[in-house]
Amino acid sequence: MKYILKLDIKTILFLLFLTGIFGFFSCVTNTAGENVPFVWLTNSNKFILLPARYIEKPLDGYQQINASFGRQEYQMNTWVKADENGIEMILLNEMGANMGELSFRDDVVSFTSAVFPPSVKPEYIIADFQLCFYDAQALGKALEKSGLSFSETGNLRQVHKKKSLIIEITKNENSVKINNHLRGYNYTLEGDF
Repeated sequence: MKYILKLDIKTILFLLFLTGIFGFFSCVTNTAGENVPFVWLTNSNKFILLPARYIEKPLDGYQQINASFGRQEYQMNTWVKADENGIEMILLNEMGANMGELSFRDDVVSFTSAVFPPSVKPEYIIADFQLCFYDAQALGKALEKSGLSFSETGNLRQVHKKKSLIIEITKNENSVKINNHLRGYNYTLEGDF
């Protein structure tokens, strides 16, 4: 029983890690008249989440997430269904128990969980997902509007602020690695992409 509890605590720590990254460094707010969710990719560059129709190709399957922030490492599992209708994620602990559900449909982000605190900012998870799996041209236009630049060369995607590399994404057949140089975190998604 102690081993199972340890796995659950590790998963909870992973989620608190994500909360710390997305909550401490940034905040998500919508100003009056603005109905589309957004995130701050830097302290001064707002990225408005793209509509679901810009996904490169539909995804429906299991993914394993390995993350690190400083010296801390975390592991978590998800079931992801993403297509032109939206994004649905079921977050699972290492034993397969449901830890929470995240959804992005019709420009609305929702997150329900009995485990994660309300301070978890699911918009940042959606933003990272979009940077990995959405159409490069649509991302380039959206990031340009926010004052950032986007490039895709082969399996490498990069987001720059002027000459500074902010985010780097390497996509392979069965893995995607995200390295956020500005915020100091990285994680690898493993699955059938």
